Amino acid sequence: MNSAWMIYGANGYTGELIAREAVRRGLAPVLAGRSDEKVGALARELGLEHRSFGLETQDEVGEGISGMALVLHCAGPFSATARPMMQACIARGAHYLDITGEVAVFELAHTLDDEARAAGVVLCPGVGFDVVPTDCLAAALKAALPDATRLALGFDSRGGMSPGTARTSVEGLAQGGKVRRDGRLVSVPLAYKTRRIDFGDGEKLAMTIPWGDVSTAYHATGIPNIEVYIPASPKLVARLKRMNLVRPLLGLGPVQGWLKRRIGRTVRGPGEAQRARTPTFVWGEASNAAGRTVRGRVRVANGYDVTVHASLRIVERVLAMSGVAGHLTPAGLVGEAFVEELPGSEPIRVESAGGD
Repeated sequence: MNSAWMIYGANGYTGELIAREAVRRGLAPVLAGRSDEKVGALARELGLEHRSFGLETQDEVGEGISGMALVLHCAGPFSATARPMMQACIARGAHYLDITGEVAVFELAHTLDDEARAAGVVLCPGVGFDVVPTDCLAAALKAALPDATRLALGFDSRGGMSPGTARTSVEGLAQGGKVRRDGRLVSVPLAYKTRRIDFGDGEKLAMTIPWGDVSTAYHATGIPNIEVYIPASPKLVARLKRMNLVRPLLGLGPVQGWLKRRIGRTVRGPGEAQRARTPTFVWGEASNAAGRTVRGRVRVANGYDVTVHASLRIVERVLAMSGVAGHLTPAGLVGEAFVEELPGSEPIRVESAGGD
């Protein structure tokens, strides 16, 4: 069995964390990215093979991943990079995993399900914090309440952002929010809804965000109405609501360029000590038409540590699988209990919250 696999975007913040942990585990991925200088320096330090190629043409990407059984794609923004890599993986018969949280990428993978099945290829975006813990919790809530019609998910994370995540967030400002309503993705304003939630560390004001679960949780559970929340101060909620008035301007090239340059100067990503002291609290609530509600919580490690360990474990499992193909969410691929296996994770707790 071909077990050669690649980390594309290995010189980015998260890609490098994954590459270093892979070597610590005795794995030997091929490191790849656009910059031969940066990827090559990391590969030489870790004693790994490397390749450099861009994603502009199908031939270039196909040649770049030639001979790989699997690609773990870590180069964002995934809204721009996922399609060429997915298509190349399907064409070359390589499984595709990534660490995105972007709704559009999950929906793209779903549209390519038939092609992936025909090629015998797994397409599983979101094999990191985006969206492993929330996807596993969504599946557990569905199992506890099979006729659920509404699902709310959320997380409280204080670990800081990497430069790539911050740039993706800036791009998302112009697109507004997203919720799932009656099975359809619906665009909504920024900070569309607020409510008070106890994520597991005390009750807090929270607001909706366009997190990937409005796509993945629907495909994993079939629940037709889905919202995702994070804690937010009243000042932040008010600021985002005001930004709705000028949201089209936020998508203009000069504005995006200025914001991303500022990120490049100020955002470095959390260090190891900061990640170690900032766990993440994940929460969910499902309800049915009769008014019954169940709630669930799971505490996990810092999101970046979740991403490192979850992505590598899923790489190993996919390489050992046979007969599995098509678009799958993480919980659909490795099961709802998977999150409990990760370092720093506690068991999922689901309890009745009222109703008949």
